[in-house]
Amino acid sequence: QVQLVESGGGVVQAGGSLRLSCAASGRTFSSYAMGWFRQGPGKEREFVAAISWNSNTYYADSVKGRFTISRDNAKNTVYLQMNSLKPEDTAVYYCAASLYDNTRSLASRPDYWGQGTQVTVSS
Repeated sequence: QVQLVESGGGVVQAGGSLRLSCAASGRTFSSYAMGWFRQGPGKEREFVAAISWNSNTYYADSVKGRFTISRDNAKNTVYLQMNSLKPEDTAVYYCAASLYDNTRSLASRPDYWGQGTQVTVSS
C-alpha cells in the first residue's frame, strides 16, 4: 500500500504562486510514477501533471509553462510549483501514484490517491 499526504494549499491572489508537496510512504517511492490531479467546483477531476522515477514529466495543456512538477526520491516527496495562478486554477488538488513507472499510465488511471488540499485563487 501507498499513503499520500498533501500539503501547501491555501489562498493566493491571481498571478501569485504556491508550492504543493506530497509525502509518500509505504512502498519504494522511486519505483513508481507520481502526479497531481485537481477538481474544481462543479467540475470533474482532471489530470494536471505527472513525473516518472527518473523525472520524465508530462503536463496538461492548461498548465504547461506555469506549473512545474518535481520529485525528491531521498525525501519520498513530490512537488508542484504553481506560478501565474488564475482563478480557474481554484480546485482541490490531489496527489496520485501509479504502480507503473509511466506518466501516461498515471494520467489515465492512478492506483493511489491522497486526501487533497484546497487551492483558492482570488481575482
